[in-house]
Amino acid sequence: MGAQIGAPPGICSHSAPTLKEGSQAPGRRRIVVTLTLARHGGAEYARPEATRMQENPAAPPFAVMDFSSSPINRDLSNDDKIGFYREMIRIRRFEHLSLAQYHKGRIGGFLHLYNGQESVAVGTVSLMGENDHAITAYRCHGHALAVGMGMNECMAELLGKVSGCSQGKGGSMHFFAPNKNFWGGHGIVAGQTPLGLGLGFGLKYKGLEGCALCFLGDGAINQGAFHESLNLASLFEVPIVYVIENNGYSMGTSQLRSSAYRDCLAQRAEAYDMVWDLINGEDVYEIRAKTHIAMERARKEHRPTLLEIQTYRYYGHSVADANAAKYRTPEEIERYKSDHDPIRIWERRLTEEGIATAEELKEIEKEATKEVKAAINFAEAAAPPTIEDIQHHVYWEVDEDTEAGNSGRHFFND
Repeated sequence: MGAQIGAPPGICSHSAPTLKEGSQAPGRRRIVVTLTLARHGGAEYARPEATRMQENPAAPPFAVMDFSSSPINRDLSNDDKIGFYREMIRIRRFEHLSLAQYHKGRIGGFLHLYNGQESVAVGTVSLMGENDHAITAYRCHGHALAVGMGMNECMAELLGKVSGCSQGKGGSMHFFAPNKNFWGGHGIVAGQTPLGLGLGFGLKYKGLEGCALCFLGDGAINQGAFHESLNLASLFEVPIVYVIENNGYSMGTSQLRSSAYRDCLAQRAEAYDMVWDLINGEDVYEIRAKTHIAMERARKEHRPTLLEIQTYRYYGHSVADANAAKYRTPEEIERYKSDHDPIRIWERRLTEEGIATAEELKEIEKEATKEVKAAINFAEAAAPPTIEDIQHHVYWEVDEDTEAGNSGRHFFND
């Protein structure tokens, strides 16, 4: 099978893939892929072997393939599919009401919102097993909720309360849940990429069949630490999947103006002899289908993968992004909200498949709003950290009341 079709690269049902018309994202390139026959779990599917992107604004919209029949998706129950919607809408409502808390002056520091990207966290995290781990950058609320962190501990952290997941010391950028294999958000751009590498290497060292999911933004791909990590991941065959959440603008500069590349960002993996793929971030089915292949490659073969998921954020880089309305037109933002919103697209899938009615989905959204409001009440009533807490949960020596902790020598190497 060597025909080229205008569609994002990835797996599909080999027998008769269903093509649906979609709109080409503004500023993005037309995607063309060569598919070859492959097998997975006893089923045949089309695997991408060569991908290229055409810079041709006049080209017709590329067709979007239906990944609902891919091996990892065909056995999903109705409850599973409704669960994806519930998790995405919970993230959306959490972010929306968090912004309201910020405007009321109850949240200090930064606030990086995930609105528009919910399908990425929900779709990828839904594939995690017992020995899989996740780590991300500072836009971490969606991933935290997707792995199962409670809204109370997350909202309390935003409000700087001691009952927050990081005892009120981390704020928006530093949600952590080691008990859920979630190793947190990290404020240094690309700083999480070598840490994710370490998570993957640890799995291999211990002989565990698992993989590390390391999320990063499109701006982080130009950092040296990221390239060092890719080199080591490929060199030492580390079971890791790097996921670029490409929302197109880094901090506030378009991808075309800030990054040099030939076809797409993920293609840089070729320099490190690493497999890569490109994913339409609007579609939960496609995210799961392609990410599953990458995670299985890591678990079974100890081969790393670089994925690029094309997505979009509705707000600025953070609430401190004063130019958020200047480097993008209002028309562009509204076009994404109306035509490319992952939650609304999934709603249509659920109703078209007869899984849920519009009224049932609206009720789920109302429940999510109630849950966030309850978390706000919890956070407002919670106590702030004390001065005595300033070194707790920071230094092991302090928490364990050792001599070094009591004398202050834990700050030094002697």
